[in-house]
Amino acid sequence: MIQRFSSLRQRLDHVFLADRLKGARSYKRIAGYFRSSILELVGEQIEEIEDVRIVCNSELDPHDVMVSKAAREVALKERWNQEPIETEAFFHRERYRRLYTLLSSGRVQIKVVPKNRVFLHGKAGVITLADGRRTSFLGSINESRAAFAENYEILWEDPSEEGCRWVDEEFDALWAEGHDLPDAILTEVKRIAERVEVTFKDLPAKDLPAATMVESPIYRGGEQLQPWQRSFVATFLQHREIYGKARLLIADEVGLGKTLSMATAALVSSLLGDGPVLILCPATLTLQWQAEMKDRLGIPSGVWVSNQKCWLDAEGRTIMTRGAEDIARCPFQVAIVSTGLIVHQSTEANVLKRVRVGTLILDESHKARRRGQLGVDDPEPNNLLAFMMDMAHNARHVLLGTATPIQTAVRELWDLLMILNQSADFVMGRDQASIWRFWQRTHPIITGREFVPDEATAWDLLRSPLPAKTTPMMDGICRPLVLAIRNDLNLPDGQFHVSDASTSLSPFTRSDLQAVVKTNFFQRNNPFVRHVVLRRRKTLEDAGLLEKIAVDVHPDPEAPPGTYPGVTFLGRGLMTNHPFELAYEAAEAFIAILSQRTKGAKLLRSVFLQRICSSFQSGRLTVERMLARRVDTSGDNPQLEMVELGALQTLTDEEVGYLEAIRDELTRAEAIDPKLNAVRWFLSQHRSGGQTWSELGCIIFSQYYDTAHWVATELAKDFPDKVVAVYAGAGKSGLFRDGEFIGVDRDQIKKLVKTREVQLVVATDAACEGLNLQTLGTLINIDLPWNPSRLEQRLGRIKRFGQARDTVDMLNLTYHATRDEDVYNTISSRMKDRFDIFGGLPDCIDDDWIEDIQEFEDLAQTHLHLRGQISNIFEETWGSTVSSEQNRWDECTRVLSRRDILQVMGAPWR
Repeated sequence: MIQRFSSLRQRLDHVFLADRLKGARSYKRIAGYFRSSILELVGEQIEEIEDVRIVCNSELDPHDVMVSKAAREVALKERWNQEPIETEAFFHRERYRRLYTLLSSGRVQIKVVPKNRVFLHGKAGVITLADGRRTSFLGSINESRAAFAENYEILWEDPSEEGCRWVDEEFDALWAEGHDLPDAILTEVKRIAERVEVTFKDLPAKDLPAATMVESPIYRGGEQLQPWQRSFVATFLQHREIYGKARLLIADEVGLGKTLSMATAALVSSLLGDGPVLILCPATLTLQWQAEMKDRLGIPSGVWVSNQKCWLDAEGRTIMTRGAEDIARCPFQVAIVSTGLIVHQSTEANVLKRVRVGTLILDESHKARRRGQLGVDDPEPNNLLAFMMDMAHNARHVLLGTATPIQTAVRELWDLLMILNQSADFVMGRDQASIWRFWQRTHPIITGREFVPDEATAWDLLRSPLPAKTTPMMDGICRPLVLAIRNDLNLPDGQFHVSDASTSLSPFTRSDLQAVVKTNFFQRNNPFVRHVVLRRRKTLEDAGLLEKIAVDVHPDPEAPPGTYPGVTFLGRGLMTNHPFELAYEAAEAFIAILSQRTKGAKLLRSVFLQRICSSFQSGRLTVERMLARRVDTSGDNPQLEMVELGALQTLTDEEVGYLEAIRDELTRAEAIDPKLNAVRWFLSQHRSGGQTWSELGCIIFSQYYDTAHWVATELAKDFPDKVVAVYAGAGKSGLFRDGEFIGVDRDQIKKLVKTREVQLVVATDAACEGLNLQTLGTLINIDLPWNPSRLEQRLGRIKRFGQARDTVDMLNLTYHATRDEDVYNTISSRMKDRFDIFGGLPDCIDDDWIEDIQEFEDLAQTHLHLRGQISNIFEETWGSTVSSEQNRWDECTRVLSRRDILQVMGAPWR
C-alpha cells in the first residue's frame, strides 16, 4: 500500500528515514550531487548496514569519463574542492571523520555518473528491512539530512514488489553507467578530517613543500606536481641541508615542467627565510613565469617593465617606481626580470649586480655562453654569462634551467657548472686545483671514452671537490670510499677540498682508491651527475609516469593527392598571391638597405620578417606603425625597441618607399591571406577520427597579438554558433560571440575551456605555460617561432595528461618561398618520431644560424651529436630517483594557511 509523506505534516527524518534504516540489511539510493550526498551519509543510520550502494550525479563531463580513471579523479577532486577547505575542516571535522570511517569500511559503495544524467528531482531508493521485507521510496527529497528535517519535501513510499522492482531497475541501469568514487576523494576526506594548520616554526624543512603545496591552486584543481617535479624539490632541499646552499642545473627535456619545478623550489626557499627570489628569463617568458606563479602556486610576483621603469603585478596593474634603481626593490618576494636588460648592459643590470638574493633562477640558461660559434679556441663570455658569474656570488641558491645545456660546444656545459660553482666550491672544486674545471681533460672521462690512468689522477678528481658524506648521488663504491677518506683525514662535514696527497690515506683506503683506476667509476660519480638533473620523456613514458600521445603533423608533403582538397600547399608552404610576393620582396629589400646604415639591423631583421610572415594583417599593421614612427612595445624588449626607434627616426626616403610598398600591397583587395582560408578549411572540413577539428576543439597559436586578434575576429564570423576565445597578455583576453566581444581575464577562459563551453581558442605565446588544454584535440600554428622549444611548449598545451585522444593533430602554416619556410623545412626534416617530434632539435636557434640554411643544418647536426654524448651520463642516475609514490604531498594534513604564505610572499624586497 502506497504511503504519502509531507514535511508539512511530520518530520520525515523521524517518521521515515530513521525508522526504515534501523537494522536494515541493504540500502540502494539514487541521490543528488555527489559531494553533498556523500557528506550527508553520516546523518543517516547506515553504519551497521552491510550493503549500502549510492549512485550520485557528479557533474562529471562525459568527455572526462571517456579519458581515463586518472582524468576522472582530477575532475572530481576539483569539484570536491570547490568548498573552502579551511572552514570545512574547522566546522565539520567530525563529520569528515565519520565519513572516512564509512567509506573505508568496505560496506559502502558509491558510483558517480556523468552530468548528462541529472538527479535534482529524480531521487529514489530501495531499503531491505531488518525482517527481509523491502520498501521503495521516491519524491522531491534532496540528499541532505536537512531535507528530511527542515525543508518542505514530499515523499511517496511503495512497499509493493512491483514498486521495489521498478526502482531497482532504475537504480541498476544507473549503477551500470556509473564509475567508482576515486581514491583521490577518499584521500581528501581523510586529509580534511585530520587537517591541522601549523606555522613555519612547527615544520622541518623537508615537510614544508607538502604543507605549502597541498592546498595551492594546482592541488585544489585536482592536479599535482608530477613525480619528477617533486623529486627536484626534494633534491633542492637535500642540497640545502648538505651544503647550506643549493646549486643545480635542471636539464629535463622540453615539456616536462622545468618552470614549475624551479618555481616551487624557489617558493619553498623563500618561505624558509632564505631571502627573495630573482628570476631571469627572456622577455617573451616573463609573463608566462608570472602566470605560472599565480595560477599554479597562488603566489604574487612582479615583472619589471624596463621601458616604463615600473613593476607589473599578476593582475596587470602597474606599480610605479622612482626609476631604474628600484629594480632592486620589488614589491613582492618574487621578481621576474628580462635577460635582455643584462645582454645589453642596461643601467638596471648594474643595479641588480649589487643585490643579494636568496634564490637566483636563470631560465633558458644555455643563452649564457661564450661568444662566437664552432672553431673558436677561447671565445670570451657573452654579457649574460659574465653577469651570472658575478651574480651567483650574491645568491645563496642558484638554479639554472635549460633543455639543452649544450648548444654548439661541449664546454658550454662546463661554463654552466662554473656559474653554480661561484662561492660554492663543492660543485666544481676550488680554484685551479680541480681538474674538473678543464673540459678537455674531463669530457672523455665522464663520457666513458677514456678511463682514469693512475692513482694520482684518480685522487685529483676525487679530492676537489670531495663529496659530502651524505651526497645523494653516489653509488655503492663511492660512498664508503668518501667516508673512509673523511675519517682518515678527520675532515669536517663542510669541507669539500683536500690538499693532502693520497699517501696521507690509510693503506686500506688507498687500496680502495687504487681499485677505481681504469674503471668507469668517474663516469658514475662526478660533479655533473651530482648537480645536473636530467629526465627524458621516453624514460618517464616507459616507466608509466607519462602518457604516450602521438602527433600527426600537417601538412604532410608525402600525403597522397587530395588529402587537403581545400588548401594549396607547395611542399610545406602555402601558395601565396602576387601582392604578398611583392610585399615580401620589398621587406627583404628594406632590411638589406637598413643593414648598410644601422648596426642593430640584424636584431630587427628576424623580428621584422617574422611579423611579415605571421599574417597579412600583422605585416600591414607593423609597417603602418613604422611609418608613423611608432614601435611595438608589447614584447618588453627594450633593446629591440631602442634599435627600432633609432632606425625609424632616421628613415631615408628609399626606406620609406619600401615600407609604403609593403603597406600598399597588403592592403589590396586581392591580398587574401591563404592562412585564414587554411584555418577555416581545417576547422570545418578536415576530419580526424571522423570529426572536424572544430568539433574536436582547437587551439590556434600566434607569436603576435595583431595576428591572434584578427584570426579570432574572422572565426567569430565563420562560426557564429561558437564562442571564440582570445587568450593573450594581461588586459587583452576576451570572448567573441555573434559579433560581440567582451573582455574577460585568463582564469575565466581556462574554466570555460575546461568545461568545454569554449572549444576554439586563439592564443599568443602567453598561453604556453600554465594553460591546460587537454579538452582540445587539435593545434594550429598560424606562424612559427624560429625556436623549437616554443613549438614544443605550444604542443604541450594539448599533448598532456588527460588528453582524450591517443593521437592529436598539429597544423603548421608558413608562406611558400619565404625564410619561414626555409627554417621550417630544416626543422621538419627532424620531426620523424610521432611521439617525440622535437626530441632531436636545439632548444633555441640563434638568429645568426638562419643567415645560412646550410650552416643551420650543420649546427643542428652538431647539437644533436653533442646532446647524445652528454645526456646518457645522467639518464641512468636521475631516472632511478623518480617514483610516483614518493613525496605524496596530496596526503599532507599539517598545512600552512594560505594567509601566512601570502603574507610572506607578498612582502617587498628590503
